[in-house]
Amino acid sequence: MKATGIVRRIDDLGRVVIPKEIRRTMRIREGDPLEIYTNREGEVIFKKYSPIGEITAFAAQYAETLFRTANLEVLICDRDAVIAVSGVSKKEYLEHSLSREIENIMEARGLYRYKNGDDLIYPLDTQSSHFVSCAMPIITEGDVIGCVISLSMCGKPREESDSAYETEAKLVSTAAIFLGKQMES
Repeated sequence: MKATGIVRRIDDLGRVVIPKEIRRTMRIREGDPLEIYTNREGEVIFKKYSPIGEITAFAAQYAETLFRTANLEVLICDRDAVIAVSGVSKKEYLEHSLSREIENIMEARGLYRYKNGDDLIYPLDTQSSHFVSCAMPIITEGDVIGCVISLSMCGKPREESDSAYETEAKLVSTAAIFLGKQMES
């Protein structure tokens, strides 16, 4: 745990304001759920709550199945970070923060598909050997809780009419819808 040097008082309703700098750095947005932890030393710790984190093992199995059956390189993420990886380096992606472009795709609430000539979107803030081919937000009870992303290797653009690309988009959409339904039950 790292000290920030910032001290806040609790108001008469028991509220504490998390400073804007910390919210920005930790990507905490208005309405984001925070989980509260305590320990015996009297520490109170706020941790961003990820509802999709409850099905991380299931999401990892789903990603692995997509890779084995359709040869799709897949990332499954919550609102902030990658929680499941298949077909690409886990070390490079797992638990890393998402790029602003992925956040924008999630906010758009629809299927994103790369088209030849578009600017490449990378899943993380850093460029890598893979870019986003398709992405579909995971929506549960009207809230975006994550995203399913398929990746393509840089330098290997696809034809928009390619039936494999259509299948990829359908698989990514189906995965996102299925994971969203899993969270509802």
